[in-house]
Amino acid sequence: MLGFSVYLNQSLDTHQFNQMASLQQAGFTGVFTSLHIPEEDATQYLARLKALGAACQRLGLTLTADVSAAGMQRMGLAIENPNDMLALGVTTLRIDDGVEMATIAALSQQLPIALNASTITTANILALKAADANFDHLEAWHNYYPRPETGLDEAWLKAKNQWLQAQGFTTMAFVAGDAERRGPIKAGLPTLECDRTRQPLAAALNLLRHDHVDRVYIGDPALSCRVRHQFEQYFKNDILQLTGRTTVPAVYDQLWHNRIDVARDVVRLVEGRQRLTAITPVSPVSRPIGAITIDNEAYGRYVGELQLVKRGLAPDQRVNVVGQISAADVALLPLIGGNQAVKIIKEEPNQ
Repeated sequence: MLGFSVYLNQSLDTHQFNQMASLQQAGFTGVFTSLHIPEEDATQYLARLKALGAACQRLGLTLTADVSAAGMQRMGLAIENPNDMLALGVTTLRIDDGVEMATIAALSQQLPIALNASTITTANILALKAADANFDHLEAWHNYYPRPETGLDEAWLKAKNQWLQAQGFTTMAFVAGDAERRGPIKAGLPTLECDRTRQPLAAALNLLRHDHVDRVYIGDPALSCRVRHQFEQYFKNDILQLTGRTTVPAVYDQLWHNRIDVARDVVRLVEGRQRLTAITPVSPVSRPIGAITIDNEAYGRYVGELQLVKRGLAPDQRVNVVGQISAADVALLPLIGGNQAVKIIKEEPNQ
């Protein structure tokens, strides 16, 4: 379901391998790399691909290589014969436009093939069926878009993916990283324009839940340690971890749960009334998105109710504002479903 990107512009070093191992430990299962290479670097890229393939095999990760017939030819490989790529540790070929459907159908009998999701047509599918393609080995991968303002429209992506899934394809899209951004533009590598600056876990969950996406890969070379840990907590432990600041230390590092009946305006953390008592009123202030609030004694039986604000709300003398979720993690609040486990950890000054 989850993957990340490793690029071959430099040799794989210990730092990169350790980063790969950390992401694998966090629940990521696949690696993406690109073999659209400068002609003069063909020999170096082949050696680097071999090292990356070995690292993926060692870590139990799949390896998808974005290839073209011309790029493979520069490395002394033929796209029609994938055995050499398989020997290098590549498990899936991502093939863009320009390769005949008959060739793709033949390749699909030997290994998984990812096609350009944006350009697949009914005519392509008919041609693949006529050539006896193995649709169990066919996936539909969207591109990432380095230039701002060129990422895909979300409504278009959703409709396209719904159609692709109905045709039997597994769908994939990229989200941007939040640490190292890939050059030369360094503006993020998302599929959707709206995800260019969105918190990576929020972007991934939105794609998986709402946009008919089966696999999500990080397009940029790195995630921050904080966000990597958020992915691990969610996908391995089903805990949505948020960073924030609060004047009530008891809020930190506890396991809370949203009510099963999801409110429109706030996340209602059900354990609050049992754990937080004798809350004295303070001067009321406005409740911006991401505010952490506790109902005070003026609210009667609701005293102690702990909430995270999803929509800006007016001041209420019965509600104490006691903190704020970090700006980046606010994007996660609308994705907190019924009975979802939530943990709030202290936001450090450099986060």
